[in-house]
Amino acid sequence: MMLYQERAERVLQRLKLQSTVKVGELSQLLGVSVDTVRRDLKAMEQEGLVRCVRGGACLPEAMLSFSGFTGREIIHSDWKRESARKAIAYIREGDVIALNSGTTNTVLAQELSALNKRITVVTNNLAAGNLLMPNSSIRLFLVGGQVDAAERSTYGAACEAEFAMYHPDIAFLSINAVNYRDGFTDFRFNEMGIIKLLAGTAKKVIAVMDSSKLGQCSKKNVLAPEQVDLLVMDDHVPDEVRKEYLEKGIQIL
Repeated sequence: MMLYQERAERVLQRLKLQSTVKVGELSQLLGVSVDTVRRDLKAMEQEGLVRCVRGGACLPEAMLSFSGFTGREIIHSDWKRESARKAIAYIREGDVIALNSGTTNTVLAQELSALNKRITVVTNNLAAGNLLMPNSSIRLFLVGGQVDAAERSTYGAACEAEFAMYHPDIAFLSINAVNYRDGFTDFRFNEMGIIKLLAGTAKKVIAVMDSSKLGQCSKKNVLAPEQVDLLVMDDHVPDEVRKEYLEKGIQIL
């Protein structure tokens, strides 16, 4: 029989794939009784590894997941930067790049600001635009619309209509959560039309997310796995998890 630590690792791996797990499912997976699973989940909850829900468990939500921009910017900032640096490797001279709002794309803009390539950036992300302005090699288009002060971005019908005039080479999408059962989900209802639009108009769609968002499920479905060409994350994703996501149609770099 597996030791508790081994069982806990398997539970966490399963939660990286789907947003919740049921006690019965874990009992079969681990080859132990339902009572043992319940004790394990309670112990893992006390360690802050999971959150117990009726009949099973889910990953604990970061306390600032749905809070303001500044608070979210701080969470896993090193992982966001690692993801952003991987993502910008896909940019070529002369590309037209689209960025939506979000803290990860703001970190990506910080990395772009030091990039020595002549590119065009189109964005509704005001925080990102502010970072990109000093780089004279970047032609910057800030998309107008109603201002969301909390998210430091624009949104709405005018914003989406202006974005629709562009056909970017790459759309880098900052999205709140992903798991292979629900696809890509988010809590920013104002941003969802923009995410969907860019996924439909860009030649290449790259979701840029830190790995804490893997296995999570946010408030509403925004994109199916097949609408995203590549999911770029930091290196804290186990190889076996990457493999299982790939089998479900989501390639994690």
